[in-house]
Amino acid sequence: MRVLVVEDDAKVRSFVAGALREAGFATDAVADGRDGLHLALTGSYDAAVIDIMLPRLDGLALIDELRRNQITTPVIILSAKRSVDDRIKGLQRGGDDYLTKPFSLSELLARIQALIRRAAGIAEPTRLVVGEIVLDLLAREARRGSQRLDLQPREFALLEYLMRNAGHPVSKTMILEHVWDLSFDPQTNVVDVLVCRLRNKIDRDFPEKAIHTIRGVGYVLKAPS
Repeated sequence: MRVLVVEDDAKVRSFVAGALREAGFATDAVADGRDGLHLALTGSYDAAVIDIMLPRLDGLALIDELRRNQITTPVIILSAKRSVDDRIKGLQRGGDDYLTKPFSLSELLARIQALIRRAAGIAEPTRLVVGEIVLDLLAREARRGSQRLDLQPREFALLEYLMRNAGHPVSKTMILEHVWDLSFDPQTNVVDVLVCRLRNKIDRDFPEKAIHTIRGVGYVLKAPS
């Protein structure tokens, strides 16, 4: 999956692009609308993140050009403008979603994934199943085998994230950005504490462990039988 990021704020651009790459997306990031338009017209992208206030060619004009050239890449508009009129204008000009600054990185990633699934015609699952672990996203219930797991909201969010990435290691930074907002210090130990709490509920009464630590990397959920 490839994502285009067009954002003139160097700090935001670097942060978003880095997070997307860490999440497994191939990412191109540029600082102005003209460069963004060139990449979008000459490359193939699964989604684009476009700021409104851009030099040389503003974000809405960039989206206009994409749609005029029949580029149907799903676009998330980033903007500091919060009014309903601004949101409506952005969507009417061809944007598929609208996210105001400051934003949660985990929310941005979730919205990108949702747009890509929607564009591909893939329905969002209502249940996640990894081995004998079942997560009901609608009822907000978790089970391992016949045992119901009484999870707090952040424990549920962590388990969902691990299940969506089952078999693939996720770093503490990835967990921090997915489960919490961006205001937390990356050096904090809240991730370790939360993983420990979830382990106590999901692994304590079972001989085969589901959550594994990978030293120097992070954690991985493996399907227990």
